[in-house]
Amino acid sequence: MIYRFRLSLFLLAGLLATTPAFAQELSGTLKKVKESGTIVMGIRESSYPLSYLDDKQQPIGYHIEICNKIVEAVKRELEANLKVQHQPVTSQNRIPLVTNGTVDIECGSTTNNEARQKQVAFAVTTFVTNVRMVVKKASGITSLSQLDGKPVATTSGTTSVQLMRAHEKGKNVNFKEVYGKDHADSFLLLETDRAVAFVMDDNLLAGLVTSSKNPQEYAIVGEVLNIEPIAIMMRKDDPAFKKIADDTIRGLIKSGEIEKLYNKWFLSPIPPKNVNMNFAMSETLKGLIKNPSDAPAEFYNKK
Repeated sequence: MIYRFRLSLFLLAGLLATTPAFAQELSGTLKKVKESGTIVMGIRESSYPLSYLDDKQQPIGYHIEICNKIVEAVKRELEANLKVQHQPVTSQNRIPLVTNGTVDIECGSTTNNEARQKQVAFAVTTFVTNVRMVVKKASGITSLSQLDGKPVATTSGTTSVQLMRAHEKGKNVNFKEVYGKDHADSFLLLETDRAVAFVMDDNLLAGLVTSSKNPQEYAIVGEVLNIEPIAIMMRKDDPAFKKIADDTIRGLIKSGEIEKLYNKWFLSPIPPKNVNMNFAMSETLKGLIKNPSDAPAEFYNKK
């Protein structure tokens, strides 16, 4: 009897020893997606070329590809064939949808800054942008100081207006704010002359210009309002999930794959119109590829 009891204990100990640690300690996002069998990816519909819809209304882009790599790593970690659900998000609802558990990983064009770090977490930076403005060349506008009394478009839920007002050349400029619900809508305000400028990340502006009806009519001009690190967003205080995201991105950097993805989406013809943005990698991003970091925008904009 004692022999059988000891044998049972021995077999139980062996079983526990071969059980993956995550099965006992699973928590946060990994626990949620394991139990549901689904990981929800937040995508943008017009954030060229980071995250947007192709002619078949499927999400594509630089950050979509990076997120797909992260999802594959999550599947391997959980040893599960997870279903991937795409959830469109906007500048206004992206953070609430992450914090309330609707979206597990947001793969768009979100700036990592100190205020947002109080609500959410970010993977190591995968893109860096400058905030500027796009105008119609015929307007002759080249500076913030020329916007006094004029309508200026920006996207609801972004920080562009605050940056304009904080800039030295924008402090005494009384421009009228007009808002688009997303970046495509904001560009439409400029395109239809309901605004004389659209202020946003320069890569997004470049994407909207190259995919517009008459790209030659527009120019990206004016002062750089901010240098902004753009990163994959996820829930705060979830180190296990963030580690998978960070390790995946570091692996892409080490293998050289991240530069190949950048060249594919920023320096080559991209769908649906096969236009080339010719958007060279910034020196800041080159530095981050050598030394990955999840530092917020304030780190790059110290006065």
